[in-house]
Amino acid sequence: MSDTITPTKTIELRVLRYRPASDDEPVFESFMVPYTDDMSVLQALQTIKDTQDGTLSFRWSCRMAICGSCGMMVNGEPMLACNTFVRDLPGGVATVEPLQNFPIERDLVVSVGDFVKKIESIYPFIIPKVEKRIEDGAYLQTPAQMAAYESFSDCINCMLCYAACPQFGANPDFIGPGAMAMLQRYNSDSRDGGKQLRLDQIHGEDGVWSCTAVGICSDVCPKSVDPANAVNQNKTNSALDFFLHAVRSGAPS
Repeated sequence: MSDTITPTKTIELRVLRYRPASDDEPVFESFMVPYTDDMSVLQALQTIKDTQDGTLSFRWSCRMAICGSCGMMVNGEPMLACNTFVRDLPGGVATVEPLQNFPIERDLVVSVGDFVKKIESIYPFIIPKVEKRIEDGAYLQTPAQMAAYESFSDCINCMLCYAACPQFGANPDFIGPGAMAMLQRYNSDSRDGGKQLRLDQIHGEDGVWSCTAVGICSDVCPKSVDPANAVNQNKTNSALDFFLHAVRSGAPS
């Protein structure tokens, strides 16, 4: 006897299609997809690609809400397709679009080059306070010291926070919540000595002070990183750094 579960329900997925080489503008295309209650939106898209249109393009990798590759707009909300179930989409019809605020490369695939540059700009690695030789052993820290940055280290670079951020939508040069969460992760690390280098990247016009404190970046984060909290801490650190710089500049020699 087969253990295969036969789908008994069907949903209409309206998928945004765009092939720059041949299309003047993006258009929606509808697909009827049979599904079971354990089917994710990512699996539904794979079903379309396997059985209806092999040209449909989207990113995915782990299928376990870890890699962050399959971020897209589902019914207008930034979500991970692998972590969103078809059974939870109301009305029997759902729209699937590429992440908003990013250029479309093809169908549901967006360009990530600018996002990567933003992440690279904040020195996303530990810059040791004191250099150690390999034979001197590892850089150690206590559990309490790790707890200071642990939540920010859970970021998977899925870019959902950028798709939700109205300030990034209005100003693509804004460094954005994801980069500031990662910045706070390293600046809070007791082993790191690169705090000033990173703060210098966010003082300017497109840095932390461009954030308008809407907070929706934290609402859509699938890993509960709370980038809005990171932004607030960065604002505090930026203001303190400016104040200390002013005091030092005005101090008599």
